[in-house]
Amino acid sequence: MRISPIDWAIIIGYIFFALGLGIYFSKRAGKNISEFFISGRNLPWWLAGTSMVATTFASDTPLAVTEIVVKDGISGNWLWWNAVLSGMLATFLFSRLWRRSEIITDVEFTELRYSGPSASFLRGFRALYIGLPINCITMGWVILAMQKIVVITFALPDTTYTKILVVLGCLVIAGVYCALSGFWGVVMTDLVQFGMAMIGSFSLAIIAITKIGGIGALKDKLVQNYGVEHNILDFNPDFSTGKMAIITFGVYLGMQWWASNGVDGSGYIAQRMFAAKNERHTLLATLWFNIAHYTLRPWPWILVALVAMVVYPGIGDPNHIDPSLQDPAAGYVMLMLDYLPVGLLGLMLTAFLAAFMSTIDTHLNWGASYLVNDFYKRFIAPEESPEHYVTISRISVILIMVFAGITSLFMDSIAGAWKFLIALNAGIGLVQILRWYWWRINAWSEISAMVAALVVSICVFIIPATKGEFALQMLFIVPISTVVWLVVTFNSQPVSTKTLISFYKRVRPSRLGWKQIIKIINSEDKTTSIEPVSSGIPPMINWIIGVVFIYSLLFGIGKFILGFTDIGVLYLFIAIISGFIMYLNLPRKEKDNS
Repeated sequence: MRISPIDWAIIIGYIFFALGLGIYFSKRAGKNISEFFISGRNLPWWLAGTSMVATTFASDTPLAVTEIVVKDGISGNWLWWNAVLSGMLATFLFSRLWRRSEIITDVEFTELRYSGPSASFLRGFRALYIGLPINCITMGWVILAMQKIVVITFALPDTTYTKILVVLGCLVIAGVYCALSGFWGVVMTDLVQFGMAMIGSFSLAIIAITKIGGIGALKDKLVQNYGVEHNILDFNPDFSTGKMAIITFGVYLGMQWWASNGVDGSGYIAQRMFAAKNERHTLLATLWFNIAHYTLRPWPWILVALVAMVVYPGIGDPNHIDPSLQDPAAGYVMLMLDYLPVGLLGLMLTAFLAAFMSTIDTHLNWGASYLVNDFYKRFIAPEESPEHYVTISRISVILIMVFAGITSLFMDSIAGAWKFLIALNAGIGLVQILRWYWWRINAWSEISAMVAALVVSICVFIIPATKGEFALQMLFIVPISTVVWLVVTFNSQPVSTKTLISFYKRVRPSRLGWKQIIKIINSEDKTTSIEPVSSGIPPMINWIIGVVFIYSLLFGIGKFILGFTDIGVLYLFIAIISGFIMYLNLPRKEKDNS
């Protein structure tokens, strides 16, 4: 065991700090479910945005990125880099719309936007479907990552019994804290976790690179271990390897980002949008999240993964002589244990624990918001006291915690779980975009898209011809589910005009796709002309500028760090120009919801 008393003191100190914070916020969280789930809509942009970043930095992310780089090189990160397109779409097209809706969960949106029994069914179904199985799959891979960290760190036997003990230990801490503190405690620990995680990640990357002699030595050793034509440092896939590389990259950039669930920022990101002070804070929070998520965090993880590939030759080989190195994700933890000094190792392990708690707490709180606000309160007990709903919320947190722990015991690959969840939700993304911009979308559109994606994804994952080929699976799932929901949409009744008018007056999305409804509204009220809320430059232009900014900054930093200075400077120059243009187009005044 390589954990010193000082390291243990840091870890234990953080646990007591987190539990103390939970107790401190427990009274405030106990007022009502608005405080428990969205902090009374009072978060400043920097806190809401940092919370978004922190909750997407779980114990699994450095390990998953390591696994991706070991298997596919830097270019393998397009599995998640493609989401820059949806992230900036959520920033400029949807963030203010979400805040303007004045709801507690994105599932509640269904009865704001749709009408009739189908809307009620969709709300209840999504609350249970996302709140339990989908949510537990996400938490399952986060727990799996924590299991791997604990097993490697303490040299424990990798058995089911060990996994159960680790799951119980980690979840009890996170579950108790989340049940006490509500959303205020979640975002405050997110802030602390983000700082600790960034310090730990950068420290490990710097120490690891220094230990092997610098970036130049890293590149030389990659050549020695993997040959001159290794392509590990390429940012784009090697298309000379065959059609599959072209198809995969095409799916990432041409399909995956818009086809998957959450393209409009729904889910736990939307939860933080609801919690922001006003529309301006919501937009700035989402923008800060995308900048930090894609440009600040990845490179320390990628550098550590590259160092692991030269320090532990053959890592990821299922026949490796060292069983712990048969797992490609293990390199990150091994370098922590081998390179970090006393104190800094404790800080890094604490950062992993904090990252784990941050993400688990978010998913417990978010999942409970669905079960309570969109199922229990809506369908079972609609007239209870605020205190009663808070009690049920805390019980729901514990229930989800138990299901998530069980789910983790059946997983073995973090990146594999990522891909499965993406496929499971493929095809619904276009519905989520169009429901804001086209009045004809109805509840049956979403229901059919979800069911089609679920059925087709299960089928393609067991078909031998597509098994293991993520791009091919997406090429089946997305077109089939899209055709299904389009057919259902045009063969089902549209949403009632009354509901559409109410929705448009409240949210005021783009005129595009709503001209018919605007005409009805204006004809009924001759004194007031209803138009979309003006936002200056068209949001689509801001989206394009934002995408250019994020990608050029991401690639510029990476090229510069890896010693490709000329191209790095060019990328950074483009980032500065596009960033300045984007800055000029940001809202300047506080704009409260109205």
